[in-house]
Amino acid sequence: MGGTGARGRAERRSAGELESAVLAALWATERPLTPAEIQAEIDGELAYNTVHTILKRLYDKGLVLRDADGRRGAYRPAKNAAELTAEAMHEALNRGPDPIAALQQFVTGLSPEEERALRELLAEGGT
Repeated sequence: MGGTGARGRAERRSAGELESAVLAALWATERPLTPAEIQAEIDGELAYNTVHTILKRLYDKGLVLRDADGRRGAYRPAKNAAELTAEAMHEALNRGPDPIAALQQFVTGLSPEEERALRELLAEGGT
């Protein structure tokens, strides 16, 4: 039977989703991973060549680093998840015409736990 198998599902995912899956696999470990190891971490859903292409894109964007002194062809994230998320938030705020209004909208959507954490961070002097 024909069907769309794992390969068909992977092809329908956006480049951003694929990059996120590869980054998640790298963030889940403390050591650099080879493309084959990343492929296995994401359940072998993507073809090896697709994983390699995604890694090249992430490397070109400065989001992953090639492991220079370890195993050949291994990659590690350039930033942790929190750093990358914070950078994206700053970029989003700087794109709009009114960053204060955007920040205000963002804050109104926080959960009580997130709001409490933000208040604590601001009270500690984090600016």
